[in-house]
Amino acid sequence: MMENNRKAHRVRFEHKHTVSIMGVDGTWRRSCILVDASASGAKLEVEGSTDPLKAQEFFLVLSSTGLAFRRCELIWVDGSHVGVQFVTAKPRANAGERLVRSL
Repeated sequence: MMENNRKAHRVRFEHKHTVSIMGVDGTWRRSCILVDASASGAKLEVEGSTDPLKAQEFFLVLSSTGLAFRRCELIWVDGSHVGVQFVTAKPRANAGERLVRSL
């Protein structure tokens, strides 16, 4: 049995939540089921090949309109299940430093 080394609380869903994953460049899309999620990542059950997911970032599209999404990177693959980590925006130049320089 795997140990749970997660730092973030994970929510498991009782009902199937169909979402999709899409290449950042829009060239591929896969339907999947959101198995569980936390503030830092999610576990998905992917329909079809998981090959496009390897070695790249992609979007987890949470709404049918495409307005709710998170940028992700692949962490692990186990058959049709994958673990993704949400990619957070890289912080821009330190705002505090800019403020001090402007004074």
